Amino acid sequence: MTRRLAGRTALITGAGRGVGRACATAFAAESADLVLIDVAADLPGVPYPMATQSQLDHTAQLARKYGAAVLPLIADVRDPGQIAQVMAKARERFGHVDVLVNNAGIVSPSGQAVGDVTEAEWAVMLDVNLTAPWRLIKAVCGDMTELRHGSIVNIASTAGLVGYRNFSAYAASKHGLVGLTKAAALDLAPYRVRVNAVCPGSIRDDGPNEGRMLAEISRCLGLDGEDQEAALVSQQPTNTLVEPGSVAAAVLWLASDESADTTGTVVAVDGGFSAR
Repeated sequence: MTRRLAGRTALITGAGRGVGRACATAFAAESADLVLIDVAADLPGVPYPMATQSQLDHTAQLARKYGAAVLPLIADVRDPGQIAQVMAKARERFGHVDVLVNNAGIVSPSGQAVGDVTEAEWAVMLDVNLTAPWRLIKAVCGDMTELRHGSIVNIASTAGLVGYRNFSAYAASKHGLVGLTKAAALDLAPYRVRVNAVCPGSIRDDGPNEGRMLAEISRCLGLDGEDQEAALVSQQPTNTLVEPGSVAAAVLWLASDESADTTGTVVAVDGGFSAR
């Protein structure tokens, strides 16, 4: 442990499982205190289960093993009122937020051509994946600009760098998140607040982090069982899937002072997929 985040408070959305959990434990290992957010309920129009309260509580337990002070909160990032409540509780417990990780996101409803996407499907995708990160940035940037420091990391996707057939709403939301990252970085740079994005490729659904994003992508592509990993690995120049810990390591670097001169940058953690 190098205590790279000692004395800092990080707010991580979508912390119940997957990359959110991997980031929470990586941050806790580097001495951050944590505000962990998850909706912990299924969302209308999203055809797969969200994380549960027990999964969020388990993430908090794992982080506390490193000695972190942890505030787990159930909140829907689509609701400005709930975000305001989160910020009030975070300030009451920790004073302010130094790091924001906009990780909450959905990959489906997807799996159909652009002309078949409904208004409701388009709306829920952009609300969760793009508008919610803007809401969180808006919520934290006042404190950060006043303190003259802060790091915001948006979890985008390789779908924010290239197009994917039958994933038009998802790709639009992630391309938009990359654009938001760059514009917000310029707005906040005079205040020494940094904004960057990480674009993961196909992330392994490992047991400890309970991820299931890859399973849902595979379902949308019509892949089953052993075909899932083989088909996705075949597209990877490194011939392997991305590990959640690799994504968390990139996020940790962007959150720390080691990246003090890095803002407006997009870091692809994708095994070379987007380099083709």
